[in-house]
Amino acid sequence: VQLQAYGGGLVQAGGSLRLSCAASGMILSTFRGNYKAWYRQAPGQQRELVAQISTSSSTNYADSVKGRFTISRDNARKLVYLQMNSLKPEDTAIYYCNIGSVWGQGTLVTVSS
Repeated sequence: VQLQAYGGGLVQAGGSLRLSCAASGMILSTFRGNYKAWYRQAPGQQRELVAQISTSSSTNYADSVKGRFTISRDNARKLVYLQMNSLKPEDTAIYYCNIGSVWGQGTLVTVSS
């Protein structure tokens, strides 16, 4: 089972990016039956939860991203998304997707001021 995260890059402050996470080798029932989340880790800081979506589609966000980021998923395609708007330099980090006990390799988001 692998989680492949992609969509990161360099963007100016105020811009947008959409991250995607593809679950390969994961059976559909496992994908559907687990919480899905995005975490991030900035240099010198601990990994933190950014957004989470439950099996019933309820969502939870870090205070720092509320109103700017949106997590969603496509169960049929086994994809998890993170739409990031109004990006700030402090959003710069490596973003990781997580489903159950499986972690993706991370994708770098850099926001320039």
